[in-house]
Amino acid sequence: MEIKSRKVVVIGAGHVGSHVGFSLVTQGVCDELVYIDIDKNKAIAQAEDTHDAVVYLPHRVRVKAGDYSDVDDADIIVVSVGPLPEPGETRMDTLGKTVNCLQSVIEGIKNSKFSGIIIDISNPADVITYYLQTKLNYPSNRILSTSTTLDSARLRKTLSKELNIDQKSIYAYVMGEHGESQMVPWSVATIFGKSLLDLMKEEPETYGHLDLEKIAYDARYGGWLVLNGKGSTEFGIGTSCVELIKTIFADERKVCMVSTLLKGEYEETDVYASVPAILGKNGVEKIIELPMSREDLEKFKASCEIMKKNYKLALSL
Repeated sequence: MEIKSRKVVVIGAGHVGSHVGFSLVTQGVCDELVYIDIDKNKAIAQAEDTHDAVVYLPHRVRVKAGDYSDVDDADIIVVSVGPLPEPGETRMDTLGKTVNCLQSVIEGIKNSKFSGIIIDISNPADVITYYLQTKLNYPSNRILSTSTTLDSARLRKTLSKELNIDQKSIYAYVMGEHGESQMVPWSVATIFGKSLLDLMKEEPETYGHLDLEKIAYDARYGGWLVLNGKGSTEFGIGTSCVELIKTIFADERKVCMVSTLLKGEYEETDVYASVPAILGKNGVEKIIELPMSREDLEKFKASCEIMKKNYKLALSL
C-alpha cells in the first residue's frame, strides 16, 4: 500500500502566493509545498522562510522552490501572478498585464503531465480563470477561482458587527464578479434560516436600521481598504484559498462561493462567475441555484455581462 502525499504548487511567490503557502503549512493542509516564480531568488527566499516556520509547527511539510517539472504529480496548482492595481485602477484594469504574465504559466502547465485542480487567484479573477481554462483546454470543473470567497467573508464580518450575531450563523454571500460589479442577493440572505429582509420588517427597532447598500459597499471596499493601507492583501485571501484547498483534499462536498463556468445556471452561459457550488475531490461538483428575486437576478446578469465583455478582450490581447 502506497500512501500518497498531498502536494500543492503555488505559481507566483509574491505577497498573495506566499501567504497561501504559509497558511497551508500552519494549518497542516498539505505534505509538500512548491513555490514557482519567474524571480527564482524570490521563490527560494519564500520557500526557505516558510520552511523555517515549519520547525515550530505541529505538522511536517516539505517546502522548496521548484520549476514546472514539479507540477507533474501535484494535486493542486494555485495561480497567483500579475500586478497589484495601481492607485485609481480597478482589478479589471490589470487585465492586460496579467494576461501577459500568464503566457509562461500556460506554457509550463501545458507541457506538463498535470491533471489535478487549478485554483486561480490572479485578477481580474473571474475573467482570468475563464481565459486560463480556454487556453489550457482544461475541464471547467477542475479550474476555478477564489473570486468572492473573500468578499463573502467580508460581508458576513460586516453583518456580524451590525447585527451583533456571530458570523457563522449568518448566511449571506457576494456573487458575480470579484470586483466592482459584484452583487449581494439580499433576497436569499438569512440568519440561520430566517430571511434577513423579513427580520428587518418584523423587528424594525432592532434590525430595521440596517443600510444594506452601505453594507454591500463596505464588503466591496474592504479589499481596497487593506490594499491602500498596506500595499497588498495577504492574510484574508491566503486563508480563503486554503479553505477551498482543505475542502477539496477532504472531499467535503461543502458549498463554497467560487467562480466556475456557468452552463445555463442563473440564465447565464459562457461566463465564469462566482456562485455557490458544491466543492469536492473532483473540483466543482454541482452549482447551487438560489431562488433570488428578479431584481437580484438582473444585478447578477449585469455583472456577468461586464465579465463576458472583458473575457473577449482578454482573448484579443
